Amino acid sequence: MLTKRIIPCLDVRNRKVTKGVRFQGNVDLGDPIEMAVAYSEGGCDELVFYDITASAERRPIDIGMVREVAKVVHIPFAVGGGIETLDDMYRVLLAGAEKVSVNSLAVKNPGIIAEGARAFGSQCIVLGMDPVSVADRSRFPSGYEVTIRGFRERTGMDALEWAKRAEDLGVGEIVVNSVDADGTRAGFELTLTSLISTNVHIPVVASGGAGVPQHLVDVFTKGHADAAIVASMTHTGEYTIAAIKAELDAAGIPVRKKW
Repeated sequence: MLTKRIIPCLDVRNRKVTKGVRFQGNVDLGDPIEMAVAYSEGGCDELVFYDITASAERRPIDIGMVREVAKVVHIPFAVGGGIETLDDMYRVLLAGAEKVSVNSLAVKNPGIIAEGARAFGSQCIVLGMDPVSVADRSRFPSGYEVTIRGFRERTGMDALEWAKRAEDLGVGEIVVNSVDADGTRAGFELTLTSLISTNVHIPVVASGGAGVPQHLVDVFTKGHADAAIVASMTHTGEYTIAAIKAELDAAGIPVRKKW
């Protein structure tokens, strides 16, 4: 049985890791390079870095930071934010990242997924999605609308339809970040995660809402996720990756052990 992955997410703004609730009220928490090293040594399976203002500010991603991370960690990591072209993807991968995450770019230019998959392999291309719950099932049959640019812009796209289309275009993995749950620490949005996980044939990473280890147990057993992103619960030091994995192991969920 494949092990479930625990992936700390470091949202980076002005070279500082920052965290908010539903994309608002962000507070700076620390240096991304130092935190990356601590997580890598602490037993996480992967890391993901989002340059959270790059797309909104319409500027390139901080390649220097990507190079610095690659020098000090020994686990796979993905990078997103400010990626606009195939050349941007190439620079990120060349700087040391294993995966490139596209979100707003893919909505505006879906063909970039197919181009990236052909050039670098599907395993390198991750789709980030920020769905929000909506009541209008006539327009959004899944009950969720895709948003972009840090929840600043609604797209009119149904989340499940977009996930399936992205899979057809060649994306290798989908990160499903619930806007409604983001930063709340009240638990993952299990209905949304399960909806996407059970309707595509590629790995799905749950994101948004992790607060206690039981939330990860729930998203793996009820949400059918292949991996889960953590942020606030570990950034604050309240829980370690080892402690989370120990609880998952006790619940019978396969994890890569390093404690």
